[in-house]
Amino acid sequence: MRDTHTRRSSALALAASALGLAFASPIAWANEAAERLTERLDPLENYQATFEQQILDGGGERLQSARGEMWLSRPGMLRWEVDAPYTQVVVSDGDDVYLYDPDLEQVTIQAMDDRVTHTPALLLSGSASDLTASYDVFHEQQDGDDVFTLIPISADTLFEELSMVFDNQTLTELWMMDSTGQRTAITFSDITRNGSIDRSLFNFDIPEGTDVIREEL
Repeated sequence: MRDTHTRRSSALALAASALGLAFASPIAWANEAAERLTERLDPLENYQATFEQQILDGGGERLQSARGEMWLSRPGMLRWEVDAPYTQVVVSDGDDVYLYDPDLEQVTIQAMDDRVTHTPALLLSGSASDLTASYDVFHEQQDGDDVFTLIPISADTLFEELSMVFDNQTLTELWMMDSTGQRTAITFSDITRNGSIDRSLFNFDIPEGTDVIREEL
């Protein structure tokens, strides 16, 4: 029972932090790279996709995997649903972030402060200007894709490097590495940019009987 709870807790943390690894040898100067990234992010109003997510240790061995669907609307709106191996839901309404485990009947609520918005999925929902002000940005091309590597200027972040991979204007992958060397890789498919999204997806109604934990950051 304890091992099952540990795996479920890890899965919820995986859903909440939501993203991936880093690419080496960035080439473009930071100012030029930031401008290129801004050109891709500024036109993005909303984004919908299915995803596959893997967590790897420092040696590249897979520790955990998940799949699900996500919806994003700027500014600040996110819904991230993990379908397997466990059902988990992360919802941001622009003011608060809800981390919900339906099987445990538990929801954790965090205010949308700077540290929460520096988690990769929520970071995408913010403005491009805030992003490029908070990170050193580098750019290179790999196999025809544009890869942007972000290095946090502040030490108070959940990752040490984050990479975004674009096929033309479309975000297709996110890679993250944390301070322990653990890496997370997310691949997106069935992508829709700037389509129609039901705004009610970004509202979270706490089910009756759910334990509520409000975290103060």
